[in-house]
Amino acid sequence: MNSSLSFTEKYRFWLIIFSALIISQIPLVSIPFKWLESYFHEISHGLAALVTGGTIVKIQLFPNGAGLCTTRGGMNFLISFMGYAGAALWGMGIYFVASMHQRIAQILSGVIAVLLVITLVFWARDILTFIIIAVLLAVVLLKFKYSKLSYLQLSLQITGALILLNSVKSPWYLVDGRNFGDGAALSQLTGIPEIIWVFVWFSIGIGGIVLLAKASNKGKHNEKA
Repeated sequence: MNSSLSFTEKYRFWLIIFSALIISQIPLVSIPFKWLESYFHEISHGLAALVTGGTIVKIQLFPNGAGLCTTRGGMNFLISFMGYAGAALWGMGIYFVASMHQRIAQILSGVIAVLLVITLVFWARDILTFIIIAVLLAVVLLKFKYSKLSYLQLSLQITGALILLNSVKSPWYLVDGRNFGDGAALSQLTGIPEIIWVFVWFSIGIGGIVLLAKASNKGKHNEKA
């Protein structure tokens, strides 16, 4: 029975969120995490295409954090919607699954590594994308070098938080008056203004943070019981 928690245990989730915010502001350190958010955005487009009967032609990633997933067939609405929504869900999922158990966090790293390898082999078509995905794969594989699984678990939680935070911010880049991107595509498909889709994606990201905070508090209550 655990009747008291330390400060770091009590506020672990918010300390991780704060750490992720700090890391996201460090120019060089934040780059791989921006690439990861872009990767999960693009692979979400691709997976939506596959699930709805389409195919992935290629995935491109760029040094500035932008990306492009070219698909053929499938349901256009779901493919366009799942980019920003998928990145938020990936961030939330990575954090939540990593929080379950240290061994599960280790398995999660392996799953992400396999997904990156599949992308590298089948959908990377240019040298720049190949290099970026190879760097991401190296970062993920380096996590296996941690002597303690608790370090791996923490690093994955921070990674999930960074992806989730980026997914909250990135939809607002669409509000640029260019009528280009996922929001514009959905607007053309549905007649619903782009800004509404931006707000929907933003809300999914914020909702993910709220749900993780509640799950974290519930976990602490269970520990104290």
